[in-house]
Amino acid sequence: MREALSGLTVRGRAFLAAGVTAVVCAVLLDQRPLSRVGVLLVALPLLAAAVLARTRYRLSLVREVSPRQVVVGQPAQVTLTLTNDGRTPSGLLLLEEQVPYELGARPRFVLEGIGHGWSRHAAYQVRADLRGRFEVGPMAVRVTDPFGLLELGRAFRSTATLTVVPRTVDLPAVPLGQGWTGSGDERLRAAATGSAEDVTVRTYRRGDDLRRVHWRSSARTGELMVRREEQPWQARATVFLDDRVVAHRGAGPTSSFETAVTAAASVATHLARRGYTVRLVTATGEDPASARHDAVHGPDAARLLESLAVLRLHPAVRLDQGWLSDHTAGVTVAVVGLLQAADAPVLRRMAHPGLSLALALDLDAWGRSPGGPGGPATPVLLHQGWRVSSLGPGDDLATAWQELGRGGARATVPAGLGRTVGGASS
Repeated sequence: MREALSGLTVRGRAFLAAGVTAVVCAVLLDQRPLSRVGVLLVALPLLAAAVLARTRYRLSLVREVSPRQVVVGQPAQVTLTLTNDGRTPSGLLLLEEQVPYELGARPRFVLEGIGHGWSRHAAYQVRADLRGRFEVGPMAVRVTDPFGLLELGRAFRSTATLTVVPRTVDLPAVPLGQGWTGSGDERLRAAATGSAEDVTVRTYRRGDDLRRVHWRSSARTGELMVRREEQPWQARATVFLDDRVVAHRGAGPTSSFETAVTAAASVATHLARRGYTVRLVTATGEDPASARHDAVHGPDAARLLESLAVLRLHPAVRLDQGWLSDHTAGVTVAVVGLLQAADAPVLRRMAHPGLSLALALDLDAWGRSPGGPGGPATPVLLHQGWRVSSLGPGDDLATAWQELGRGGARATVPAGLGRTVGGASS
């Protein structure tokens, strides 16, 4: 009862105030008819509160988001189905859906009373201009009496997830050197090592079956080793995205980091459509969602895009090298920003006899911080044997990718001997 009285609307409080005033005036003026009016005005809100307090509404809500994964700027439809599972008809329902501010304003609905077993439907659209994973809901419901004297609040705890993935750009098909893009646990690098035992084991990766652990090799090397499994020969690609705070400039959708995410998503989708098995690596190591044993392949790159949807800038200063212990032949595409001298050895290890391509962000176009750490990425990459194409705000990603296919910018002499940078080769 106390909860119901706390939900008095402005109209309900006005009824109470008018009723009390009428009763007091009736006593002072000795007007019995006026006292009857006052008692009626006071009784109506109290009676409504007593009825609502004793009523047990059983409402169920089903929320459907379609599609559950959209591209930045693409709308999604949210459908609500509210059902009355109780025996008591509900009053007027005021619905307010809780949605993150990135998805727009909170939708509000007014539904007429729902009888026993009846359902009501409502729908609205959401759209985000920022990538991410968002929770739609819960919903707040306010039940009113027929006279609008009281409102009682209820809430559903259920939510639905909407994933907004970065935009992708259709990239042209360019020659990528198929000769060194094979994969499988028995690869060329393994065949070039010494003993047979070394050929049949490799370093443990998160997600490996513990039944494959090779304890003798683990005891000898001091780290956990697992037996290799022969896999079909297939094209493999690694997309490296530098997600360090020190490597990027700007903020919001126009920042260099968002441009890098779009570039990485476009390259990964393009390679997956061409039949490559693609894995995603960031400055902190390999992304578990696209680990090599469960990599994204074929036309479906949804899992990798979901990983990029929630990727945020990382405070790390150094590039992680742990994943390089299993970095083998294949296409490697790096999307990098500002680089430091300590990054050169890591980039040298990433480059291999396969094909190493890099999209270097022109951070001067985003505005470099005076005295900031690091320097332009292009010279560092060129000195480590990468093919490089520059990418700035507003530049056409497809054109930059086509330039990489033609050869990109390359160094003409070995590192350490005063290299000069050659132009793009056809």
